[in-house]
Amino acid sequence: MDGKTVVITGASSGIGLETARALAQQGATIVLVVRSQERGQAAIAEIQRTTPGAKASLVLADLYSLAEVRRAGAELRALPRIDVLVNNAGLIHGHRELTVDGFEKTFALNHLAAFLLTYELRAKLAASAPARVVTVSSAGHRMSQLAWDTVATRPRWPGQTLVYGASKLCNIWFAREAARRFAGKGVTSNALHPGPVASAFGQSGSRLFQVGMKLAKPFLLSPEEGARTSVYLASSPEVEGVSGSYFVKGKAAAPSRRARDDDEAKRLWELSETLCGVRWS
Repeated sequence: MDGKTVVITGASSGIGLETARALAQQGATIVLVVRSQERGQAAIAEIQRTTPGAKASLVLADLYSLAEVRRAGAELRALPRIDVLVNNAGLIHGHRELTVDGFEKTFALNHLAAFLLTYELRAKLAASAPARVVTVSSAGHRMSQLAWDTVATRPRWPGQTLVYGASKLCNIWFAREAARRFAGKGVTSNALHPGPVASAFGQSGSRLFQVGMKLAKPFLLSPEEGARTSVYLASSPEVEGVSGSYFVKGKAAAPSRRARDDDEAKRLWELSETLCGVRWS
């Protein structure tokens, strides 16, 4: 990864931080897109502690806000090149909350932020080709409730697991349709399941979910283990040119039947364009 620049969202902790650390160890220049400067600087210090001389910097953005995503995109476009974009940021929310734009927070962070940031960086990625987009989904996509007329706002809350699962289903649809849109431009797009990871991911879930995560922690993967497939898709020559796939444990796998429905992937894309006020030809 010498000479390559990697942008990673949600990289101040968990698998995002471990993805950044591993790619920095391979020689990549890392740009962490985070909400908190304090936590971001602590993440850089941690990376440089284990990888002396690691090249890392911050772009601050609250990815719940579309305006903030656009601003981050403009800042990132000033980079000389972007070889890899890792759409890693994601959370589960224990109850319905809306963003400043009026969207349900899980959908806004887990899907819309990834969609809009990739849109903002599409030309820079193509200019840096061969380039890669890696989107962190989850096996949780198999447990979802998604109705097209309510997915963005969730006026009736079906529960955190079903809402989170729907956002992860959107991640796979996004990765598949992005692969089609990037075809012929030297940019690949793939999604992945990192595995069940012991991280801060569940802190925004319900109290019961948080307790469950604590009890399950001894049986979960470490963040370093959970980052391995993200690192593989970002850096391995074995997947050069592979696009539109879903990976588990470093291998291509079949997501759910609904996740493989490209008509629904296209419908999500068109809805996302409308919600974000953009058109991606």
